[in-house]
Amino acid sequence: MPADAAPSQDVKRRAARENTQLDRQQLSYCVSLIENGANPEALAKVIRELREEYGTGSVDGGAEEAGGR
Repeated sequence: MPADAAPSQDVKRRAARENTQLDRQQLSYCVSLIENGANPEALAKVIRELREEYGTGSVDGGAEEAGGR
């Protein structure tokens, strides 16, 4: 791959999931909110506040505990 080539969408998505510590569905919700006009900085602030209040492991939608999938 040439040095000036842009990373593929797959690489960008994987990097976003790793950098945000959000799963694929959570990241999809965030992207959708931003595409529909949500302020990205405000959304990031809310996610940080939720993590501080409930802990990083608790901001997972509760899918595992609720038996959902």
